[in-house]
Amino acid sequence: MRVLIIGSGGREHALAWAIAGSPALDKLFCAPGNPGTAGFCENVPISATNILGLVAFAVAARIDLVVPGPEAPLVAGIADALAEAGIACCGPSAAAAQLEGSKKFTKEIADTAGIPTAAWAAFSDPDEAHDYVEEMGAPIVIKADGLAAGKGVVVAATLEEAHDAITAIMEDLAHGAAGEQIVIEDCLVGEEISVFALCDGLDAVYLGCAADHKRVGEGDTGPNTGGMGAIAPPPWATQAVIEDSMQKIIRPALAAMVERGTPFRGFLFAGLMVTESGPSLIEFNVRFGDPECETLLPMLRSDFLTALRAAAHGTLKDVTVEWNEGASATVVMCAKGYPGAYATGSEIYGLEEAGALPGAKIFHAGTMAEEGSILANGGRVLAVNATGATLREAVARAYAAVDTLDWADGFCRRDIGKRAVFASGWPKSD
Repeated sequence: MRVLIIGSGGREHALAWAIAGSPALDKLFCAPGNPGTAGFCENVPISATNILGLVAFAVAARIDLVVPGPEAPLVAGIADALAEAGIACCGPSAAAAQLEGSKKFTKEIADTAGIPTAAWAAFSDPDEAHDYVEEMGAPIVIKADGLAAGKGVVVAATLEEAHDAITAIMEDLAHGAAGEQIVIEDCLVGEEISVFALCDGLDAVYLGCAADHKRVGEGDTGPNTGGMGAIAPPPWATQAVIEDSMQKIIRPALAAMVERGTPFRGFLFAGLMVTESGPSLIEFNVRFGDPECETLLPMLRSDFLTALRAAAHGTLKDVTVEWNEGASATVVMCAKGYPGAYATGSEIYGLEEAGALPGAKIFHAGTMAEEGSILANGGRVLAVNATGATLREAVARAYAAVDTLDWADGFCRRDIGKRAVFASGWPKSD
């Protein structure tokens, strides 16, 4: 098969790494890719949001399957455009991608399908939103309705924080048009997990569970980011929780989408809160998570490309996805200043040495190559992954790889997986 991956981050590097090992692969491309994907793919200088350019390339290069990484091209209709050109895509139509493109749409699907989720209300008038939070009190959650690169959600602990969030999102348009409408919902209490399924419209195959670390600061402090690290499996994601997630959330959502005439194909990412009464839906995303993708794929044992092709062609019922035993941890290295303003261009040393450590893999997320050197070229720059027999070992190996890197302008959280490891029996005196 001739395959095109769309995107340029750590997720796309991980996708390329996993697909490259398939005996079914003939040629792999990535648009636009990064220095990491270049080790497995022919990088193509086409933006992930250039729909016309991507389709034209796919036709000219005789691509058999397109695998979009980020959400933006899916919401913009890349799957629809490829379908018109007769090219298979492991991703949803623009109509189905509204599961991520609109928080209100997701809430409506949840209500229709009987999916457990927090009570909510949507607003396009900031005055009405301010009145609502005064009535409901805090803590409360404020969400930009549209795409905001993982930064459009504020968990307001106080009324002042809630009002500030409404002002920033709706009046100051901190996230642009994505904040012209907001969703306000009750604050769920519990442990957050990310559950992934590969879907073909009717069927879904479980694709792993991880716990992301969204906030920039240790101890889950500071603003939300695109993800500072992840671990898998989280100890609070019991087999019962996973089964409930698939039967009460993923599969009902697929059925509701079919009933609407917008069947969902591709990666369905359910952000869930494990509450005392079971898992409850926080949000849906329509792509593999980042850095969850870099965390889960190193544990995959079965052929990934075979499963992606089945999802795109509606034959998942014939596919079994198998996993290796053990655990996985990813620490994201960021440029100083992220998620605010940050500088680019600083050189990163020690990548080969770090990647050669036991169980370690280094995925490029925001880098560029220049005269044989690797330079920082983004906010989230590297995803440092490691696998191990236990979660404790995976976390320790990931930080050993981080400590092997030499990057003066980088930083990371030093507590990725800490609570989970304690829950798994790591003594707190360590």
